[in-house]
Amino acid sequence: MTTMFLPIPNTDPLTTLLNKYIYPPEKRPPRDLTGDWQRSDFHTLVMTNSWRALAKMARDRLVNSDPSDLTLILGLWHLRLSCLARLRLFNQTSAECTNLFTALNAIDPPEAREYVFERILPFELEVMQTRLKYWAGDHMGYLDALSALLKKCRIKCRQSGSDPTLVPMWKERGAKVCLIIASQMIEMKEITAAAKLLEPLCKQGDISSPALRSSVGRIYLQGGNIQMAAKQFALVEADPGAEDTLKAMNAALLPSAEGDWIQASEKLREILEKDAENYVVRGCFLWAVVYFPFFFLTPSFKAVNNLSVALLSQGKLKEGIEVLEGAMRATPSSVVVAEPFLFNLSTLYELRSTAGFEKKKELLIDVAKWSGDGLKTNCLKMPAN
Repeated sequence: MTTMFLPIPNTDPLTTLLNKYIYPPEKRPPRDLTGDWQRSDFHTLVMTNSWRALAKMARDRLVNSDPSDLTLILGLWHLRLSCLARLRLFNQTSAECTNLFTALNAIDPPEAREYVFERILPFELEVMQTRLKYWAGDHMGYLDALSALLKKCRIKCRQSGSDPTLVPMWKERGAKVCLIIASQMIEMKEITAAAKLLEPLCKQGDISSPALRSSVGRIYLQGGNIQMAAKQFALVEADPGAEDTLKAMNAALLPSAEGDWIQASEKLREILEKDAENYVVRGCFLWAVVYFPFFFLTPSFKAVNNLSVALLSQGKLKEGIEVLEGAMRATPSSVVVAEPFLFNLSTLYELRSTAGFEKKKELLIDVAKWSGDGLKTNCLKMPAN
């Protein structure tokens, strides 16, 4: 089994930036790139974004696992590949995922192979396999593969009849695939198609999802369709199950889209006053970490990020910087893993003065101290070459 794995590089883009910009070397925060996982538990490694250590842990346990325990083995494979993806080692993730499915497709006899694919293989690994096309640059092929997976979910759901366990399971899986398809459509600027895909999921039977409906409204906003966004937000406002912070955020986004930055700022400040300093990321599933790395940020975090944009649009550059820096001082370990936040702060530093680059170097040190592994470093706007 050891031949199926590739060695993980012992450096990363953040270390490259530190070596280029931070002098003397004593000012560079120490970073553990060894991947040592023995002294921490799983939960701590996830919450500290220690993807390198988790990937090595999964490999070590795979090598020492009982070959007959396929459920454990495939679960560890999912962990390994998810961590490699979060490390942004996409070529390595693709190579190891290909090695895994080559081995699975070689299972003999065919009946045993079918049993593994139908009963044991985690659905998340099937989703991961489709992602290989995305990393290869074949975005239409990626959509086709996801559509085939969605079709499978629908067929399996129908075949399950009224089974109280299988029907909800396949519906949930289909919903996850829809979310991934919509995310890809947004990336391809197919805004309306993404919104139309998600709208049926907002209310199924007697169960509504105000958070998802709010997301649909924000997708419409992104496409410039303020009327449709307002319609979705009105439905959320009328939903008794919707959280107050969700309604407040929607109420702030509409004036932002209309250019009423003063009203937007007031609404966003109200959110922050009610939930002061709560920027800590929420718990999340591993599949979400790969496909939606920012979906589990709290409303307060989103509010402070949006407030900085609203203040900038009013010409209040210094105040916008102070808002972001205040959030960073409050919970640095949570804030520095969010690339949109870092991009906005880096941009504001650039706009403020020629001393902005020195501020970005200070930000780089803080990010290196707190962020863990897998950060997309171009959000810092500091070229590595």
